Amino acid sequence: MRSTRLPVILLGIGFSLAFAAAADGPAEPVHPYEAFEKPQACATCHVEIARQHEQAMMSQSYTHHWDEIEYFELAVPHARLDPKFDEVQAGCNGCHAPLSYMAGDVPPPHVSENSRANESVSCEVCHRISGFEGDTPFNYNYSIRMGNLYHGPRGIGTSPEHEIKQSDFFREAELCGTCHNEKSPFGVWVKSTHLEWKEGPWAAEGVKCQICHMPGAPMSNAKVGTFYQDTRQHMNHGAHDEGKLRGSIEMRITPDLREVILGDPVRLTLVLFNGKCGHKVPTGSAEERQLWVRVEAVDEDGNVYHLPVDRKGFDGEEHTITSNEPAYFDIGEIKQIADFSGLERDALPEGDRIFALPYFDPKGRRTICQWNTASQGVDYRIGPRETKVETYTWEIPFEVKPGKVTVRAVLNYRRLVKSVADYLNVPPDETEIVEISTAETVFTLID
Repeated sequence: MRSTRLPVILLGIGFSLAFAAAADGPAEPVHPYEAFEKPQACATCHVEIARQHEQAMMSQSYTHHWDEIEYFELAVPHARLDPKFDEVQAGCNGCHAPLSYMAGDVPPPHVSENSRANESVSCEVCHRISGFEGDTPFNYNYSIRMGNLYHGPRGIGTSPEHEIKQSDFFREAELCGTCHNEKSPFGVWVKSTHLEWKEGPWAAEGVKCQICHMPGAPMSNAKVGTFYQDTRQHMNHGAHDEGKLRGSIEMRITPDLREVILGDPVRLTLVLFNGKCGHKVPTGSAEERQLWVRVEAVDEDGNVYHLPVDRKGFDGEEHTITSNEPAYFDIGEIKQIADFSGLERDALPEGDRIFALPYFDPKGRRTICQWNTASQGVDYRIGPRETKVETYTWEIPFEVKPGKVTVRAVLNYRRLVKSVADYLNVPPDETEIVEISTAETVFTLID
């Protein structure tokens, strides 16, 4: 829920209207809620697709608890404190509650009031998009065409309810980029999922977002629709789908020696490969996503020893190794707490490699507030088809029992830093840890 404003272009029948947002949204409503059908109306014909969409985060972009908390407890108060962020309270809704944005209903009512802002990114929003303005899709610069005309990837056939128009744009990754690329008010790319894809190998091979996030399957897209072998499924699964997360990164770990004399060091090499994701991992709201690997050794008595990662010595590496130093001081400033002492940066055991892109506020401090991002640190995420190699040099202590030693690496993922979630009373499901991948090896310790 963060943005720097660009015009949304709304096309009517035979004319276009461009508007720029004021601090509280459009100067006057461009399209009232009533101009858009409710998702329930679409579901009467597009039953399976509607049920899929209901379970996807696209249908919860405004109602999802963390997004609501972040918006009303951080983004809106910050916008009212600092003119630099005037546009934020309106701009967040360009992607998270687009019906509210176009209706000039800013800030929208709270989720508990059950307004039409709760429809989030509804069927009507996407299927009225006809393109985007400018050279790069970002910050909701999509174009909306009103009327009884709906766009899709085919446009073959007829409907008793509306006109259908084939749109090449629906086959392009740029459709996704209009919301999955974003610049902060400081001009920093704080979301760049589409751009990461565009710069990577999958784009060069023509494998677009829709292939993985909206896979084709043999079915009809409506009760009276045409049967196709590759009807796009509206799964849109990503960071909140454990099935999509698990196994997305593959790992192997090996020791340099299979027999190690007690008291001598052993060097373990961990290889991580992103062979499945067309963008960097983690992507999107990278300031709040956490991906870290923990390596532990277990001797024959079951004693567990943590192995910290070897440092590589590159600039900014301290932000790629888990630490609980105080951070996120701008939260205290937004909430006007004079003695705010910060929150634990990672809220994890220290010494593990964390694949991260740190976001910094105007004072150079780590921030969780995307709109308050003035700069970024070293990008140590795992790119598409990239292989990361980490090493762990273990000076084996004499108390380790000789015999078989098992070393296990676990790659974990968490959607939100727990210290932030706990402070803001975010429901616990947002900080549940998902096990992405594991790897094991053994060596023999000789006395």
